[in-house]
Amino acid sequence: MQSGMTSVKRSQFRLRGPQQNNDSRITPIRGDLADITLAGKFFAPHYAKAKMASCNTASSMMINATHDTAVSQLLYGEYFAILDISGGYAWGYSVHDGYVGYVAIDDLSLGNARTDHQITSRSALIFTDASIKSRVIKQLPMGARLSAKPYNDNFMQTANGYIHNRHISLIGKANGDSIDLARELIGAPYLWGGRSGDALDCSGLVQIVLGLQGIKAPRDSDMQQSIGQEIAQDIPLQRGDIIFFLGHVGIMSDEENIIHANAHWMQVKEEPLVDVVNRAEEGGIMARRRL
Repeated sequence: MQSGMTSVKRSQFRLRGPQQNNDSRITPIRGDLADITLAGKFFAPHYAKAKMASCNTASSMMINATHDTAVSQLLYGEYFAILDISGGYAWGYSVHDGYVGYVAIDDLSLGNARTDHQITSRSALIFTDASIKSRVIKQLPMGARLSAKPYNDNFMQTANGYIHNRHISLIGKANGDSIDLARELIGAPYLWGGRSGDALDCSGLVQIVLGLQGIKAPRDSDMQQSIGQEIAQDIPLQRGDIIFFLGHVGIMSDEENIIHANAHWMQVKEEPLVDVVNRAEEGGIMARRRL
């Protein structure tokens, strides 16, 4: 273990009943180590108490143990619970959804950086001064979090500069509904594991637009089938309904059209639901959910 991570030997704990089944995507355990909160539920040679950090770059990909596949993405200001540091990567989980993976340690800053606002446009610029003519310091994607306070009628002030108030809201208080937010993303490239305004995958789109409204959604499409209520087959679809296919998900913009990030078009697209059904490799629509 490195960087002052706290390791606790297994001998201090006793398993209270049979070892539980776990979803490895959201259960922080590996062959040599587990989160201390799992003590008594899972066997591990060592347990560690997580150390909190936050993403200090616009976005950082979370990758798997072999460092060759993206599993999710951490956005500026989002928290990451570190359980181990090795080889330039931190292993742990994203606090907002519990997703487990590895993040480049240089993309993290230790501590709980205070955040109270979020980027609600596809991307937003931070300027040196409260003027659109001033120099741009950085660009942040939809979903990024930061601390900000009112400065004047047009700008909010952050620790690093100024951001136009049309591009930001209090966390969970975005203006508009999920479709208004999803349409901001039309044309954004498809990226496996992505969940920002820069590039994203199907479940990343659903998670981010719901999250901007204060609705917590799991990371992957199969997990997201737990949100809302099932829509009976005899009930027409409507704006905001969430449609699931095998390994895919999108949001209805009205009773006939769907917005989704997809590998067919390699971007976020709004198109007739029937076209997506006709392209589905197997199974067609697997579930229909309404919030």
